[in-house]
Amino acid sequence: MFSGFMVTAWEAATIVAVVAGVVGFFTVLRGSAFAAHALPNGAFAGAAGASLIGVNVIVGLGVFALLGALTIGGLGRRARQDVATALAIVMMLGLGALFLSMTTEYAPEIYSLLFGEVLGVSGSELLPTAVIGMVCIAVVFVLYRPLLLSSIMPDAAEARGVNGRRMDLAFLVVIALATTMAVPVVGSLLIFSLLIGPPAAARSFTSKPLHAMGLSVALALGTVWAAVALSFATNLPIGFFVGAISACSYAAGRSWVAWRRTRPVTKISRTGLLRA
Repeated sequence: MFSGFMVTAWEAATIVAVVAGVVGFFTVLRGSAFAAHALPNGAFAGAAGASLIGVNVIVGLGVFALLGALTIGGLGRRARQDVATALAIVMMLGLGALFLSMTTEYAPEIYSLLFGEVLGVSGSELLPTAVIGMVCIAVVFVLYRPLLLSSIMPDAAEARGVNGRRMDLAFLVVIALATTMAVPVVGSLLIFSLLIGPPAAARSFTSKPLHAMGLSVALALGTVWAAVALSFATNLPIGFFVGAISACSYAAGRSWVAWRRTRPVTKISRTGLLRA
């Protein structure tokens, strides 16, 4: 499990998990789950088109993911971004259906892009994956303060000179880059579960931003590592395990929140005694 081609699989999965944990934290905080779902599915059309003309699928993924991000950011307003997101995904899925109807030669590759095939990641794909991942993380940390402020208090951010529309567009581009990097590993249908499940669970366990982001990365790593091991042992798609474990982690987070609400609240009186 830890020799030969599996080393590349573990490395690729680790990179994807770290990026998903960081980017996913802001995806959940900004309420961008629909965009995180739409961009990977729309970008799949780019991969299908790239396969059709014989171009590297990562190029197709990147082009369509960025086009989708720019379309959503350009047409959508913060309060009504869902309409622009829906239009973008409909347009790209339509193109994807067209491209798939024109070829039957790349069925295994297309299947792996839909459901993930981390065990099939080649060494040549590892460097582009790592570079794109580092770019995503670097952009998030450069924009950390304005991005956090515009996510939590958009009106206060505008008053301090933070352009909310530009923040939306910049973050959509980050999601597009994360999509380009992660789809070949975990698949377009379930990358959004990795961007949503662990970060949402982390936010249930702690409200401190940096702590939640760190926990999000830890949960994403645990999710992907367990999924790789189970996929190797069972020969089932890694995307299934990523989705199932992500859902379980979120359920655990919500259970923790519910349990904390039922605990008796204790207060320290002036005499130093605890009162329930």
